[in-house]
Amino acid sequence: MITDTHTHLYSEQFDEDRKAMIQRAKDAGVSRFFIPAIDSSYTNRMLTLEEENPEDVFLMMGLHPTSVKENYLEELAHIKEWIDKKSFYAIGEIGIDLYWDTTFLKQQLEAFRTQIKWAKSQKLPIVIHCRDAFDEIFEVLESEKGDDLRGIFHCFTGNLEQAKQAISYNMKLGIGGVATFKNGKIDKFLNEIDLKHIVLETDAPYLAPKPFRGKRNESAYITNVVDKLVDIYQVSYQKIAQITTQNSKDVFGV
Repeated sequence: MITDTHTHLYSEQFDEDRKAMIQRAKDAGVSRFFIPAIDSSYTNRMLTLEEENPEDVFLMMGLHPTSVKENYLEELAHIKEWIDKKSFYAIGEIGIDLYWDTTFLKQQLEAFRTQIKWAKSQKLPIVIHCRDAFDEIFEVLESEKGDDLRGIFHCFTGNLEQAKQAISYNMKLGIGGVATFKNGKIDKFLNEIDLKHIVLETDAPYLAPKPFRGKRNESAYITNVVDKLVDIYQVSYQKIAQITTQNSKDVFGV
């Protein structure tokens, strides 16, 4: 059994073949799909996905940092309304993204802190999006650290020191297609990180692993990530699947 801890199955890119795509993943051994939120425009799509796949799909709720704009307070109110009336498995994906735009850094920081506090109050893990923002993310986590803080550092792309710092805040490292890239770099040190700190993800439809790089990603391709971890850790495919799925259960409680 393999768990994809981060896949946008509701994406418009899957509208033509979503059912077949999910079946391909199941045929490849993927039996659990954790679904991150982006903003209010995708809520209905997420709920429909859960309704159609009640045994396999596990929803998160949160405001993606690139969706933090002038209306971010309205978006946060939407998040709060939903987490108060429905059960979710995490608050995510949340965080800071300074790659595309730095205009709303202050608001991103506020949204990140606010959603961390909501996660704590709901006893939920967080799923962090970080792009060009390790220092800013770590500053917030340092102020929020404690037994009630846990989660996943989604699509981890940092160095060994940053990996160890993320783990110190009770975060697992989300490892996906980047681990298979020639310039991904994390494959150079990942074997220095105990497997107990690793979970698998695809971020589908984004960041497809080799040999599909540049094409639409899908959850079935997580097997290519497992193959890469087999090579990095020199353990069996089954052990990678078993340990990472158990790690996901430890995070999400299911």
